[in-house]
Amino acid sequence: MRSRTDFLQEIVSKYLEAGHTLPASPKDIARWAIDNKHWAPQPEAMVNQCADQIARAMAAEYFTDAQGRRIRAKHAVVFPEGPKQYVLWDDIRTAEHKHIEIALQQRRHHILSECKQLKNDVDYYHENRHPLRPIQMIFDFTLDLEEMKLARKKHAA
Repeated sequence: MRSRTDFLQEIVSKYLEAGHTLPASPKDIARWAIDNKHWAPQPEAMVNQCADQIARAMAAEYFTDAQGRRIRAKHAVVFPEGPKQYVLWDDIRTAEHKHIEIALQQRRHHILSECKQLKNDVDYYHENRHPLRPIQMIFDFTLDLEEMKLARKKHAA
C-alpha cells in the first residue's frame, strides 16, 4: 500500500507530466489536482487537515516569562505505534517533567536532522552545480545564540 506522501508526490509528477513546470506553489498544484480529479477531500482528510491546523496553532502559542523570554507554551511528543504514530501535546507550564523532557529531546533531534539534510543539500550543490562558488554554511550556532541573547537584553533595556 502506498503512503499518503507517495500519493501526493505522484500528483506533483502528474502535474509536471501535464506540461506544468517548477517553481510552482502548492496551491496551484492543488487547484490543478482537484480540477483534474486527482485529489478529492475524504472525511478522514478533513479531520487530518483540522488536526494539522490545530497542531500548528498550538506550536505557535507563546508567552513571555518572568525573565522576559519568549517561551513556546505547547509541546508535542511523538509516540510510534507500528507503522503509524500519534502525537500528544501538553503545556510547558503544567506538563509532567517526562513529557517536556521527551518533547525537547525530540525537537533537538529534529533540528539535528534538518541540519544533516541541509549539509547534504549544500554538499550536492557544491559538488554538482557550482563547485567554484561554494556557499558557506556554519553549523555551530553558539555565536548566533549569544548574539540573539545580547540583542534581547539590549532591546529590554
